[in-house]
Amino acid sequence: MNRKEIFEKMKGYTLFQQAVWKACMRIPEGETRSYKWVAEQIGKPGAVRAVGSALGKNPFAPVVPCHRVIKSDGSLGGFSAPGGPKAKLNLLKKERARLLSPLLPARCLKIQP
Repeated sequence: MNRKEIFEKMKGYTLFQQAVWKACMRIPEGETRSYKWVAEQIGKPGAVRAVGSALGKNPFAPVVPCHRVIKSDGSLGGFSAPGGPKAKLNLLKKERARLLSPLLPARCLKIQP
């Protein structure tokens, strides 16, 4: 499915979900951003948990790369795809993602137990 088809299919979801997924699509390959960054990008800085919920319902992966969104402390956060956070880490490694984003504190990316 290409981006144009995805944008068309997104119309069947809430405006909030669409905004979250579109913001996520702006994260370059090999980089990460925080849930807070996504919330700020869509003009809803207090909606960090709702951003996580919308990403958890993302039916357009990997074109909408929700695996590139991590917690502000540098830890992975959730991942609803099979394999959970370990799969998320593997996707980031495959992209050779900078595990420390310039927008995040200088801490190692870590898996929550």
